[in-house]
Order: sequence, then C-alpha cells, then structure tokens
Amino acid sequence: MRKLARRLGLNKYTVWRWRILVFSIIGSSISSASFSGIIEADETYQRESRKGSREWVRHFADPQNVPRPPRPRWEDFTTQGLKMMRGLSSWQLPILTVADRGGSRLFRRLPNRKSATVERAMKPLVPDDAVLCSDGGTGYRNLAAARQLEHFVVGSKPGKRVASGYYHNQNVNSLHACYKRFIKPFCDPASKNLSGYIRWLEMRLEGIRPAELVRAS
Repeated sequence: MRKLARRLGLNKYTVWRWRILVFSIIGSSISSASFSGIIEADETYQRESRKGSREWVRHFADPQNVPRPPRPRWEDFTTQGLKMMRGLSSWQLPILTVADRGGSRLFRRLPNRKSATVERAMKPLVPDDAVLCSDGGTGYRNLAAARQLEHFVVGSKPGKRVASGYYHNQNVNSLHACYKRFIKPFCDPASKNLSGYIRWLEMRLEGIRPAELVRAS
C-alpha cells in the first residue's frame, strides 16, 4: 500500500479503499474455468487472520460484558509461550485447487474441510468422462464412487507421487506454490478479504486486468 501510494502520489488509505472496492467486485465473480480429461484436485490452507477485528480490544475494555474471543491472538503464541496447534485445525482455512492438463485452473475458498463440503464443491467441476487425480480424501473418493469416475490416488512421498506412470498431482502442487508466493507479501491478509485475494490471483494467471472486469460490470 505504501509503495503504491508513493508511486501514485496518494494517501495510503485511499489506495487501500480502492483495493477493497475492487475486492467487492472481483470477490463475488465466478471463475469461468471448465475442466476435462485428467483433472487434478487438492487443497491448500491459509492461516486465519482477523486483522482489523476489534474483538480483543473490546474484550479487554469490558471483559465483564464482552466474551473472550474463541482463540488467542497469533502474537500470544510467541509472547506468552502458548503451544501452537499441530497439524490442521479450525484456524486453517481450506482453499480448493483444481487443474487439468489443458491449462484450466481454479482456486476456491471452502467454508470448512469436511469431506461433504469438498464433494459438493467438486461436483459441478468434474464431467462424467473425466479421470480424477487426488489424495485419499474421503470427499474425492465419494465423488468418484457416486459418479463412477476413474480415480487415481497419489501421495506426497517419493514413489507415490505418480500412479500408473502418468497420473499425478504436480499441476495443483505448482498452484499451491504459486499461491504461497502470491500471498506472502501481504503478511496474512484478513480472512474476510481472502476471497478477493484468491480471485485476484486467478485473474493474474488468466491475464485479466481488474479494470477490464470493472468496466464489464
């Protein structure tokens, strides 16, 4: 924000308001990606962030009437020596990533990591004649069984990353790395704006400028 504000000769808060305005447009837009052939699917995760939230400030100001927020502040894990939750938890937000060998790509934030949620999100994306490559997640297995799809389960350990010499998840793994590089400079953006950031990345990969979408809207 500061770098762009200096470049444009504007106040940083003006630039921030512009970003939020763009997010309000692109965050609700739907990717036009369609998939066929060999389809790879997996999830990556983004740590929950409540930047801009006043819940802890309100709690400290009036602890009798404002309940304690449901989780510690991230800074408390280092300043107070709290133990970080191991593995995945409710504070890790799932992002579904899908890709096929034709170059179609999709990122989509999911409300939770339940298998039924994954299966529901994948249903409209996978045609009946597709071949699905995924990890051993129950949501993918249930989808493949219900639709009678050919399904190859691939792992992350050496020797298990490729099935039958051709089926793998390397394209979505590349998308995960792309997402991590994209989101890192924003230093854990507020989760309420995460859909906007995800769609922003999709548009960059698709070669669409935000201004083009604004004019189209």
